[in-house]
Amino acid sequence: MIIIDQTRRVLVQGITGREGRARTRLMREYGTTVVAGCTPGKGGQDVESIPVFDRVAEAVQSVGRIDVSVLFVPAKLVKVAAIDAIRAGVKLLVLVPDRVPVWDAMEIAAEAATHGASFVGPNTLGVLSPGRAVLGMIGGRAESAREWFNEPIDGRTVGVVSRSGGMTSSCGYYLSRAGVGLSTLVHVGGDSVIGLAIPDVAAMFQQDPETDAIVVFGEIGGSQEERLAAMMTRGHVTKPVIAYVGGAAATEGTRFSHAGAIIEGGRGTHAGKVEALTAAGATVVESFGELPAKTLEVLTQLQPAASDP
Repeated sequence: MIIIDQTRRVLVQGITGREGRARTRLMREYGTTVVAGCTPGKGGQDVESIPVFDRVAEAVQSVGRIDVSVLFVPAKLVKVAAIDAIRAGVKLLVLVPDRVPVWDAMEIAAEAATHGASFVGPNTLGVLSPGRAVLGMIGGRAESAREWFNEPIDGRTVGVVSRSGGMTSSCGYYLSRAGVGLSTLVHVGGDSVIGLAIPDVAAMFQQDPETDAIVVFGEIGGSQEERLAAMMTRGHVTKPVIAYVGGAAATEGTRFSHAGAIIEGGRGTHAGKVEALTAAGATVVESFGELPAKTLEVLTQLQPAASDP
């Protein structure tokens, strides 16, 4: 397990909005410890028996330590809300909204770096640790999330990371149907400027004793998959990596579902990503349908020590 479990104390910014209310219900019903909400001008109210504050600092002063803030606010307000949380001492943010301006995301990244904080997103469905807790909206409802995603299984547990929200969930679902356990599902977000990226999450999985292997749903555009390959080559990621890279038919200038997945200047191609990952020792499948069976095959070949960080 990485990033989230039931011991992490969570704040929801934008909790009084329709989306904030609905997703807070999902998170609490799944096991997430939501201790406070924040909506400027709505302080003193409560949502699902959770106290609401005007500022994050006020929430911290009232309820104590807050480990994570999940943001369900309009895109144009994400920067202000994120900086409010970071300056109040929150060390991890989950930025759910899409269409956050690139310059705003860059300012959030700079503020986070200054304060030793990190963030997932923008444009993320969030993070889910099966049987423990969820941040964001993966699974949609607590009942479906419990049904779809297997809890960790000794010797058959993988971490899943992707830039695609739908494919993060799909990977988790089909791996679970194949009898594979899941340590954590992480949707890093599809924007061109994000916080934690695929290589960062892979490094976390490398250190996680509950993760036996890493499953990656990659896409054209950017360099996240190539950076992961470089980490593998340098020996920083030694656990097995099983990957599928979408966008084989895309040509230069094609955008593959979101802003961070576009081929420009011959960089970020499907062929280049497959070549880099394969050369680094990853198992790369040609079709998404092969991913569950190939993952199970790789797991059955592991020695017991492969689970050690």
